[in-house]
Amino acid sequence: MANNLPAQQKALVLSLLSEGNSLRTISRVSGVARNTISKLLLDAGEMASEILDREMVNIQSRFIQVDEIWTFVGKKQKRVSDNDNPDFGDQYVFVALDADTKLVPVFRVGKRTSQLARSFLHDLNSRITTRFQLTSDSWHAYSDAVDTVFGTEIDYGQLHKQYREETKENQRRYSPAKIIGITKKVITGEPKRKHISTSYIERQNLTMRMQLRRFTRLTNAFSKSLKHLEAALALHFFHYNFMRLHETLRVTPAMEARISKHLWTWEEFLGWGRQEKQAA
Repeated sequence: MANNLPAQQKALVLSLLSEGNSLRTISRVSGVARNTISKLLLDAGEMASEILDREMVNIQSRFIQVDEIWTFVGKKQKRVSDNDNPDFGDQYVFVALDADTKLVPVFRVGKRTSQLARSFLHDLNSRITTRFQLTSDSWHAYSDAVDTVFGTEIDYGQLHKQYREETKENQRRYSPAKIIGITKKVITGEPKRKHISTSYIERQNLTMRMQLRRFTRLTNAFSKSLKHLEAALALHFFHYNFMRLHETLRVTPAMEARISKHLWTWEEFLGWGRQEKQAA
């Protein structure tokens, strides 16, 4: 990594980042300048992305759930002007999760477009070697994207949620609309209806809100640049897959999926980065 912090201090900063602390909080606790923490985040995010790309291959899976979670960069969409950075405004994080192992093999961040949905599913397809059942919500772009990427090679079902029409009073409150009905739809193949579910991926969305400070609502902790958002997400999913013991599984998702045989540490992560630089 580019900065000259001792390895022990780097490990402390990365640990605090992965536990949802803000840059200001980390600076006060660790004594490290915020600019240095920001640079460390970018470097660590790049390393985490490389490890995830290398390790998330040849995955055997039975049930995959996908969803998107909203965030924003710089300012909310309604405040974006024509002269602003094109990265500003709404950004969506597309996430895939294995329902059995709780592994997150793929994530993507960008605008909520059909093109990004296809790219996201292409990446997912390249990493899983078995026929699996896919579940998504009923966003229109998924049907075409799944057909384009997978054809009839998977079993695909959608979960369609019906929401109560909001009153003017409810629209003023910062809360989601109430669900009044759920319909399961078979789209492709023969998906098992009891596994047409997005409950696990929605729980993962909550984990992201809790563990990534920049996803906390109604605060000034939002992402100021897309590259920092991407780095924070890469570091989060590396920590989630390889370092965080799942409360139910009692191992990491990577260990449950037999991608890793041990619990990673930040010292090992930093050592991997040094080895890659020496090899280059």
